[in-house]
Amino acid sequence: MKFLSKSLNILVERYLPSAYLFALILTIVAVAMGMTLGGASLPEIAEMWYGGFWNFLEFGMQMVIVLVTGYALAQAPLAKRLLTKFAEVPKTQFAALTVVMVVSAGLGIISWGLGFVAGTIVSIEVARRTQTADFRLLVASSYSAVIATQPMSLALTAPLLVNTPEHPLEDKIGLIPVTQTIFSPTMLTISILGFIGVYIAFALMAPRAEEVVPFKGRPADVTEQSKPDTAAEKIDNSIIINTAVVILGITAIALYFIANGFNLELNIMNFIFLIAGICLHGSPAKYAKCITDGIPAASGIVLQFPFYAGIIGIMAGSGLIVLIGQWFASISTDSTFLLLAYVSAMIVNIFVPSAGGQWQVQGPVMIEAVQNMNISPATVVNAVSVGDMTTNLLQPFFVLPTLGLSKLGLKDIWGYCMTAMLVLMLISGTIFLLVPVLGW
Repeated sequence: MKFLSKSLNILVERYLPSAYLFALILTIVAVAMGMTLGGASLPEIAEMWYGGFWNFLEFGMQMVIVLVTGYALAQAPLAKRLLTKFAEVPKTQFAALTVVMVVSAGLGIISWGLGFVAGTIVSIEVARRTQTADFRLLVASSYSAVIATQPMSLALTAPLLVNTPEHPLEDKIGLIPVTQTIFSPTMLTISILGFIGVYIAFALMAPRAEEVVPFKGRPADVTEQSKPDTAAEKIDNSIIINTAVVILGITAIALYFIANGFNLELNIMNFIFLIAGICLHGSPAKYAKCITDGIPAASGIVLQFPFYAGIIGIMAGSGLIVLIGQWFASISTDSTFLLLAYVSAMIVNIFVPSAGGQWQVQGPVMIEAVQNMNISPATVVNAVSVGDMTTNLLQPFFVLPTLGLSKLGLKDIWGYCMTAMLVLMLISGTIFLLVPVLGW
């Protein structure tokens, strides 16, 4: 395992471009596939590309807010003390790896956005205090732990979508409760075995003492803020205004859960992060400064998300996603369909790195393919969701917040993530082969 991760690290150090160049290369590949396999002309492809280019504006802004509000929340005095308590526990690299992966996985089950952001911050704080631990290993393990347990995340996109009234496929599959998706034996088993498998892989990949690359950053300087002097400064630091906003926010959150039940989705998670951060920082000025400090980490999202939206435009507009789905459906049987659906979702996710967007275009094809098969639509949702999740360890789309916060490059962690992906592929593929036999 250590040899494999080293080999992959050497490979990516020599040949893997930056995350931004990766997006550009995938754009060119999507253009070539759209013209050759999809039969579209270059002007048509250009029109599809531009047509999709801005479709991620809402999602991109959501991800920026996930990152900066998560950063600000983790930097609040109370949160920092809690993180410090976690970070002070491990004294060895193995203990550091265990703490980082368990905490990240736990946060990721609540929300993958929380897991990505807060898990990375935990990695940084643990690595800062455990100089015997490899920083690259910890950051990669944090991200991989969230991915491994994502099948049972309360914020998993496709299962939540097909349980939402008036979703696009309701006339064909109805509403599918989360007991058949997120909380099904399939997804719970994949999450538990996936986490165990990835944890063992990272333990085996851990560098020797002489090869460890420790955290090289320094703790942020703590500067005492002078007492507000002018009327403007007193308003900026007003506890009364801060408290009023927090009370309003808590009221809005309570009303949301009363109306929607325990339905965690991206907007409400972001709003909870926002209000919790405002509350814990104590004053508008302190919170605004912390948000400003976290903004640079979101630069990769702002630049790269539009290019991935353009790729989705090409894949959907040229019919490539339909072609891929139909091809896999044509070579499958009742026994092999779920495995092939899983594999096709992995491939599509490389070009369409958005679970919601991928299900919207791939879901109808997969559901149509099983109309004459003895296969439950819920298991199709599960297979596509897990396939999408697996190649998030290959596709740098969702790792951008992690890279932004840790100040690492894609090359620093990609070898580790690729090895974890191979482990998840083996575990998930085996389970989807057994699902028809087990009757799950």
